Amino acid sequence: MAKKRNWTPWIIVGILVILVLWTVGTYNSLIGLDNGVEEKWAQVENQYQRRADLIPNLINTVKGFAAQEKDIFLEVTKLRSQWAGASSRNEKLAAAKGLDSGISKLLLVAENYPQLKSNENFLALQSQLEGTENRVATERKRYNEIVRKFNVKIKRFPSNIIAGMMGYEKKDYFESDEGSETVPKVEF
Repeated sequence: MAKKRNWTPWIIVGILVILVLWTVGTYNSLIGLDNGVEEKWAQVENQYQRRADLIPNLINTVKGFAAQEKDIFLEVTKLRSQWAGASSRNEKLAAAKGLDSGISKLLLVAENYPQLKSNENFLALQSQLEGTENRVATERKRYNEIVRKFNVKIKRFPSNIIAGMMGYEKKDYFESDEGSETVPKVEF
């Protein structure tokens, strides 16, 4: 008579191997997504820095034509300093949102000075700023896309178990301020 084999230990070992491989794969996936979020945020910051670097030149150009708009210049300069001095992602986001509004006001001021709108330096700076704003919007979108992937991954079962064990938490989206779709009013 043939001896019966006991498959139970092999089945248990197989299940353990599958669990270990799944855990490693899930963990590596979370690491990749977390690093992707950081990379995309770095790109957002990079574009904000480019914008912040353009602002002093734009202000100096506009100042020559619109010296009486001192309050707007001071506000934009203050907001730029807040962005540069921000240490956390949330502080940078708040400062960047303020800069969005300040730059809009600055460009609205420029609309009231026809001689400024024909100045070559101003036109070049305005064009660079518009390009930078488009890059900022693109990088914000990419950042939000990777944040969405990350947040979905850490909430889905069973990867939420690994995410919880590793201390991963939900990442914040870049969101516009309420009312940001309204064009700011500049009073003279």
